[in-house]
Amino acid sequence: MKKTDKSALIKELSDKINEYSHFYVTDTLGLNAGQTSNLRRECFKKDIKMMMVKNTLFKLAIEQSDKKVEGMDDAFKGTSAVLFCNTGNVPAKLIKEFQKKTELPVFKGAFVEESVYLGSDQLEVLTKIKSKEELLGEVIGLLQSPAKNVISALQSGGTKIHGILQTLSEKE
Repeated sequence: MKKTDKSALIKELSDKINEYSHFYVTDTLGLNAGQTSNLRRECFKKDIKMMMVKNTLFKLAIEQSDKKVEGMDDAFKGTSAVLFCNTGNVPAKLIKEFQKKTELPVFKGAFVEESVYLGSDQLEVLTKIKSKEELLGEVIGLLQSPAKNVISALQSGGTKIHGILQTLSEKE
């Protein structure tokens, strides 16, 4: 590969790192062509950008990016595919679901929510991280709950008061 081609590729990878909030590093070695196509298809459906990368070029791209990613060197050994996404837990859930059919791809590491996660034991932790949309939904639900209770109490109380007044008016 020519030096200019390498520079262009590093720039493209650096732009991807800056464009997406999170990225996962996996090892897809051992997936056959059909499984790889299925993985790519699932990534596309879930708005995940999958790229096969050379480890040294990706390390250089991280250095050129605006993100402070430190401690991911262990993830860049062997064959690496990088999954870029703007929702932190979606790639983890996809990898875990895909591993049910086959034990691949192997999770090597991730940069999620400004933190580095290394090793396959961290995959479960990453599936439980809530996305921004999930957190907003929970907050809205919590805020709506007291208002619903007050409205419900007022509505049920109104019928009770109406019933009491009607009973009293009938006695007179």
